[in-house]
Amino acid sequence: QVQLVESGGGLVQPGDSLTLSCVWSGRTPNNYNLGWYRQATGKEREWVATIFYDMTTDYQDSMKGRFAISRDNAKNTTWLQMNNLRPEDTATYYCAADLWVGSLQAMCAKGFTLRSWGRGTQVTVSS
Repeated sequence: QVQLVESGGGLVQPGDSLTLSCVWSGRTPNNYNLGWYRQATGKEREWVATIFYDMTTDYQDSMKGRFAISRDNAKNTTWLQMNNLRPEDTATYYCAADLWVGSLQAMCAKGFTLRSWGRGTQVTVSS
C-alpha cells in the first residue's frame, strides 16, 4: 500500500501560479504511475494529469498548456505546477498512485479501482 500526502494548496488570485506537492511512502513498484485529480464542490472527481513510470505525461485537454506534472523518484515526490489559474480551477486536488492512473470513467468501465489516494489539498482561486 502506498501512502500519499499532498501539500501546497491555498488561496490565490486569477492568473496566479501555484505548485502542489505530493510525497509518497510505502511499497511503490517501479512501474507505478502517479497522477493528480480534482474535485470541486458538488461535482464529480476528475482526472487532471498523469506522469507515467517512464516519465511520459498526459493531461486532460483543458489543462494542457497551463498545468505541468513532474516527479522525482529519489525524493518520492510528484508535483503539479498550475499556471494562469482560473476561478473554475477551484477544487480539492488529490494525488494518486497505481498501475493505472487516468480517467476515472475509463477505469470504472474496465472494473479497475485506483487503490492509493492522498487526502487532498484545497486550491481556491478568487479575487
